[in-house]
Amino acid sequence: MDRKILILGLTFAALSVLLGAFGAHALKSMVTEDKLQIFETGVRYQFMHAMALITLAIYCKQRNLSIKEQKRIGWAAHFFIAGTLLFSGSLYILTLLSATNHPLIRFIGPITPIGGLSFMLGWFLWLRVVFLNKVDK
Repeated sequence: MDRKILILGLTFAALSVLLGAFGAHALKSMVTEDKLQIFETGVRYQFMHAMALITLAIYCKQRNLSIKEQKRIGWAAHFFIAGTLLFSGSLYILTLLSATNHPLIRFIGPITPIGGLSFMLGWFLWLRVVFLNKVDK
């Protein structure tokens, strides 16, 4: 499990660098400054949660977790992944659609807070595992 989490974290980190470069260079001439800031927020949160996934994988590898705790860590990882796709993904789509005034903009906006909630759930699940795991190595 920790290998899959690590691979996804590294993939999300690499993609955030790629998307950051895209935003700083290509997108800059296509959208307004406020829309570019929205895109950059998506990149920032994607990178933060890529680092969270990488750290989560390292935490799993170093700790003696029970099966129940491993499942909770798996759920935390899934919430980080869902949060990245929903939160950052919706911000990317909103920014790109704003360049064309596409009518789907009004349907994409409500997805962003669901992604934020997913991030929070991931952090709280990880906190619970750490709080309840009294085993020190």
